Amino acid sequence: MFDLASVQAAIRDQGLDGWLLYDFRGLNVLAARVAGTTDGHRSRRWAYFIPKTGAPKKLVHRIESAGLDHLPGGDKTVYLKWQEFEAGIGHLLAGAKRVAMEYSPRNGNPYISRVDAGTVELVRDLGAEVVSSGDLIQLFEATWDDAQWASHQEAAKHTDAAYGVAWAFIGDEIRKHGFVTETAVQARIMKHFADHGLTTDHPPIVGEGPHSGDPHYAPSAATDSRIVPGSFVLIDLWAKMDKPRAVYSDLTRVGFVGDQVPAKINEVFHVVIAARDAAIDRVKRAFAAGEPLQGWQVDAACREVIEKAGYGAYFVHRTGHNIGQETHGNGCHMDGLETREERRVMRRTCFSIEPGIYLPEFGVRSEINIYVDKDGGVHVTGGALQTEIRRVLV
Repeated sequence: MFDLASVQAAIRDQGLDGWLLYDFRGLNVLAARVAGTTDGHRSRRWAYFIPKTGAPKKLVHRIESAGLDHLPGGDKTVYLKWQEFEAGIGHLLAGAKRVAMEYSPRNGNPYISRVDAGTVELVRDLGAEVVSSGDLIQLFEATWDDAQWASHQEAAKHTDAAYGVAWAFIGDEIRKHGFVTETAVQARIMKHFADHGLTTDHPPIVGEGPHSGDPHYAPSAATDSRIVPGSFVLIDLWAKMDKPRAVYSDLTRVGFVGDQVPAKINEVFHVVIAARDAAIDRVKRAFAAGEPLQGWQVDAACREVIEKAGYGAYFVHRTGHNIGQETHGNGCHMDGLETREERRVMRRTCFSIEPGIYLPEFGVRSEINIYVDKDGGVHVTGGALQTEIRRVLV
């Protein structure tokens, strides 16, 4: 539910004159979620300006003139012509000098950059400075309520259990047939999800041997590998409860079919585990001390471990991503590589920690989720941390 007082307090806290929410045909899903316009069909541009104090203003098209009536503010401009739209934006922004929008300078953070360049130009031409709404979006789109936290815990229980199902299935199939394919394991996990009321945007990654060294490998009939005795296997799976506003759990673990894990694989695994634990520790220390924490700092703590071990060139993605109603959510990411993530790690947000080392012959990733509660408590979700490579005995 839209809470005007909370939004305006956050706008003032960030030294802004206001927040301009703008959308066209759902391109700015962040603004649409904050404004509560994700339901129904909207085919025309709308804008909603929330000043730091006072009543918000609305701009809507004549054929969708009731589109923002559910929101606070009685000053509603209805436009028809494009000239009236531009004049309407001017009316919304009258007197405002520093305005937040879903914009990121030089598209440095594409997760926030949802407003087209032309609209940003229009706002600037009207005399307003446009700044990023990144932390505002976190507060009002990426933070979870108690029901979402409960949905994550429920999903985490089932995603954690999926690993027991997958490892047992691999062992059983190899004992019966001498092998099992990646896609067969993938299908078994999807059945587990369906049996427990989970949904996902994409089937899980099941990567054998060299395929585990491809961070975003997708098993298919064209690429399917057999898992046999001596195979190293990476499984990355993510799902959420099939309910409105549910949020994801996203985990990665690795296993080896056999009793003796090769020394090289074991060495790389323990470097990854140490990096994961360094990132978890960085988050816990910051919140225990009440210190502000930015996403790039978590990435740095994790990446330093892998670089010192000599594998820095093989850690080819950020340390973690925000988690929400999408697997990759719209809050702060743990990233100093692909972007310099300077948004704060906020309370009531969830994110992954998932360092990886990807070599041509195999790749290791360990992924866990962290939720920071309203009191600053740091929760590692998804079951016990993996501390040894799972041995699948056949």
